[in-house]
Amino acid sequence: MEGCGRGGRENVGSSESRPPNPLAGAFRQGFLSAGDTAIRGTLVRHPALVTAIISDVSLELDENEQNSKPEFCPVVRSGSWSDIGFRQNMEDAYVCCDNFADEYSIKSSGEGPNAFYGVFDGHGGKHAADFVCSNLLRFIMEHKEFPDNIEKVVASAFLQADTAFAEACTIDSALSSGTTALVALIVGRSLVVANAGDCRAVLCRRGKAIEMSCDHKPSCIREKKRIEATGGYVYDGYLNGQLNVARAIGDWHMEGMKDPDGLGPLSAEPEVMEMQLTPEDEFLIIGCDGIWDVFRSQNAVDFARRKLQEHNDPTTCCRDLVDEAIKRKSSDNLAVVVVCFDSKPPPALAVPRSRVHRSISAEGLKELQSFLDGLGD
Repeated sequence: MEGCGRGGRENVGSSESRPPNPLAGAFRQGFLSAGDTAIRGTLVRHPALVTAIISDVSLELDENEQNSKPEFCPVVRSGSWSDIGFRQNMEDAYVCCDNFADEYSIKSSGEGPNAFYGVFDGHGGKHAADFVCSNLLRFIMEHKEFPDNIEKVVASAFLQADTAFAEACTIDSALSSGTTALVALIVGRSLVVANAGDCRAVLCRRGKAIEMSCDHKPSCIREKKRIEATGGYVYDGYLNGQLNVARAIGDWHMEGMKDPDGLGPLSAEPEVMEMQLTPEDEFLIIGCDGIWDVFRSQNAVDFARRKLQEHNDPTTCCRDLVDEAIKRKSSDNLAVVVVCFDSKPPPALAVPRSRVHRSISAEGLKELQSFLDGLGD
């Protein structure tokens, strides 16, 4: 994604958005045209691929309710917005694809949406973010097990993207950089979120925020243990004293982060969470860490929900979130995607009436009775 001036904005609507292409000029000719066949030949399953950490979240419905109601099928519509913020360069990228089956001319995997969304927060340059944004969906769709085993396929695609970008950097060292990556696939009722880094996805379920990803910070106890087990260390909250994220794609130029097999303190392996969408699921927010530096998850859901109730436009909602983050003095680049699961705005939530139980003492009853008797006289 091209950087823009301080006042400049990027506004890409849902299905009209195509991923940016970072591979222009000589590098495109040297790597993707002449090298596209080579890439396809070398992008075998990464040796570092292990079983992704998958959290299955299910909603148990009453058996009678399941039988009496037709199966819920979300109607997706999305918007996106970005801003350079207070930085000198724009290194964030994002992608919105409400129907990748049509967009990439492949057979639909079944009824319901086939949608793909992602936010990529680059560091040390924008090349890694643009590369992953442009190629990750292709790696997913070309996997032989797609769409039967989406969680495994997405985890594999992250590692393939890491390997492919390493190949690109050997051809042109000027591309050396890194990026966090968070993507969401919606296939029918299934929502799959994969994250490597500190971007975050938050689902709004009837006004309640449900975090669909974990922030991979080096200071996180689990990440710190993994880092130390792979020969790294955490200093002042930074991985090897250099990076403030524990997982990312790229950064092959940084010593001590990754070995030739992609193993090391800096992992490109994503955590994957899968959930079946329900009629109570209203929208999903996907944002880079510049958003979450100034918004708590529930705060962002409350804010976005109010805005969608006002105008019911996911693109305008994204702009509202970015503008509010700037007002709150976020110091980073800003990129956010909002995916709605219904054509209607979020409904007003009925506030339950408080039930206050009042009682009166025996002495109070006697006094009341005396008072009433006095009125009769």
